[in-house]
Amino acid sequence: MEVNPQSNKCLIVVVGPTGIGKTDLAITLAKRLKTEIISADARQVYQGMCIGTAQPSKEQLQIVKHNFVNCLPIETLYSAGQFATETLRLMETLFQHYPTLVMVGGSGLYIKAVCEGLDTMPTIPLQVRAHFNQRFKKEGVQALAYELSTLDPIYYQQVDVHNPQRIIRALEVIKTTGKPYSTWRVSNSHATPRPFQTIYIGLDMERKALYERINQRVDAMMEQGLYQEAIDLYPYRDYNSLQTVGYQEIFQHLAGQHSLQEAIALIKRDSRRYAKRQLTWFRKQKDITWFYPTEVEAIMQHIVASMHMV
Repeated sequence: MEVNPQSNKCLIVVVGPTGIGKTDLAITLAKRLKTEIISADARQVYQGMCIGTAQPSKEQLQIVKHNFVNCLPIETLYSAGQFATETLRLMETLFQHYPTLVMVGGSGLYIKAVCEGLDTMPTIPLQVRAHFNQRFKKEGVQALAYELSTLDPIYYQQVDVHNPQRIIRALEVIKTTGKPYSTWRVSNSHATPRPFQTIYIGLDMERKALYERINQRVDAMMEQGLYQEAIDLYPYRDYNSLQTVGYQEIFQHLAGQHSLQEAIALIKRDSRRYAKRQLTWFRKQKDITWFYPTEVEAIMQHIVASMHMV
């Protein structure tokens, strides 16, 4: 199906849980629309993490140009705010060449930052920030995540518990204001007007089938060399970029905490849990239209119809 170019700028956003096939669909849509892809993945942006973050393959990157993939050193501390600033600047340039762009990823906060803007939050005293950073170095992210689960169980169910930057941010706000971080996010939630139309496409399937896909993908990653990739990254294990599913479990194995087979089982379990949190996040967004990954023609028809409504 051909899409008639529209005078209005349009961003197609493909979201969904890990392992469901977002990359394949985004490439198909970008080919049909003759445009580029913007990756909204908080981990695929880093170099040296190709297998563990399921970055697009070399062949896929040759089919359609991807932006924000494999471009930052793993030592870089990168935030949703930085991503939004750089992405909006890039989009302004890309929209001069393409009427439509495709964004794909499972990092809900990154997507929200680009499409709506981030919530207004209180200023955090430097001593509070230093306190939690020191605790992270001494106790690790799991201890801080447990504290967050008791202070703000609502946000704990949504956050990536392997991401110390987000865990620390929530605890800073709670410590400073005495209120749950989730209440700040709700009360300050507002959309900043953007100079483009946004069409959200969500991918989902039966939970059992999704979990089986995730298990199979972890096995495939191990066959592709995830174990050696994690060994190479082990000296950098304390960086924020590597506080993520797939690497942490192998790092624990390398530290003697459990066997490799146990590590693989934990990767599968933690990936399934991460997928559930992603779906919880995206399900709260009312303007997402949901499809099975294989419903390509129905997705294209929805995009065309939505663009014609503008």
